Amino acid sequence: MPHPCGPSVANSLPCIILKLSFALYLDRMEKVPIDHLQPASTKRLVLAAQLAFLPTGILTTLLGPMLPLLIVRWSLNDTQAGNLFLVQFLSSLVGVQLSGVLLYRLGFRPSFLLGLLLMAGGTATLYMGSVGLGMASVAVYGLGLGLIIPTDNLLIAELSSTSRSGAVSLLNFFWGIGAVLCSLLVAWAEAHRALPFFLGSVSLLLVLLAFAMRGLAFPPAAPSRDRASNWRELVKSPAVWLFAAVFFLYPGAETAVGGWIGSYVSRLGPREAAMAPLMPAFFWAALTLGRGLGTLLLSRVPERRVLRAGFATGSAGIVLMLWSSTLPGVVAGALITGLSYSTLYPITVARLSQRFGVAARSIGAFMFSLASLGPAVVPWMVGITSQSTGSLRAGLALPLGATVFLFLIHLRDW
Repeated sequence: MPHPCGPSVANSLPCIILKLSFALYLDRMEKVPIDHLQPASTKRLVLAAQLAFLPTGILTTLLGPMLPLLIVRWSLNDTQAGNLFLVQFLSSLVGVQLSGVLLYRLGFRPSFLLGLLLMAGGTATLYMGSVGLGMASVAVYGLGLGLIIPTDNLLIAELSSTSRSGAVSLLNFFWGIGAVLCSLLVAWAEAHRALPFFLGSVSLLLVLLAFAMRGLAFPPAAPSRDRASNWRELVKSPAVWLFAAVFFLYPGAETAVGGWIGSYVSRLGPREAAMAPLMPAFFWAALTLGRGLGTLLLSRVPERRVLRAGFATGSAGIVLMLWSSTLPGVVAGALITGLSYSTLYPITVARLSQRFGVAARSIGAFMFSLASLGPAVVPWMVGITSQSTGSLRAGLALPLGATVFLFLIHLRDW
């Protein structure tokens, strides 16, 4: 079978980074201690949860490369095309809220299996019919994404009693692989007239995962005494609101940088414009490499130091992107920013689980809702600012400001 990256990009930097990060993962995966349940059953559950995050990364970013094809297939205008993103966001937000109820009352199994099956159903029908069916398909797999993303993150964090951050970083490494491969696989499938086969294969993988995971030993539902956690007491804690700031601002900044960097490069000049479509892949590939390296780093360096260094160097990377007027400078800034950002979200999820214990299943619905809202609001504000000022640099100052603010709030221990 032809290389999924295609002959023109198989040796490109994103693919090289992807291969390197996967090799690092294989080297490190056995060194991450996961010991909350019986070792054999836990390893199987962790492996299945990690594999589930690969198609999750594909589906989270699927609309980007699919959009030009769907516009042609369904004769959409830009407003109708933009509605696809809105449908995915709103349905995902509903899924996140539903996951909080299911996790706290019924445990991880129902939320996980239902999420996988909804993602499979939505993916299988996306390219089959009219725009109405397409919108419904996006809503269905968006609902599944909303169930899977918080469930999988909190499951891995709860299973690991020692190296939580390293385990969550490995989980999100798989998401990164899916995000990097998504555009490349869609391009390959379109070139070979195999889009239905590609979408069907992703759907089949999700169904097989759900079937394989149905009998695994998931952690039980929260004891009734823990279900009575008082939200009035929790919201009085400054830590809750600091976590809320991170869950809103960090995913928003990450999505804004990854989403707008191609447009930013396209405005530097004709030569740079030719590289613009590939620029997001540089950013996401660097993010994936960083998550592959994250387990090694987090086993040697305190989490708080990694957070502070990550937000500081991430700010420096964005400054380099905005200051440079040449392609090499922007590429360097994108790589620095991606590497710096890589472990920040996994550490935050792990700290949330460690700080609140079983109550994180309920609090997580609120936090992951913010993590869905940030990527909708911050990139939108970048566009609004760019339009009003006539400068995309001014718009991209927003994710820079968010990253600097998050660096400042992590200067103190909380």
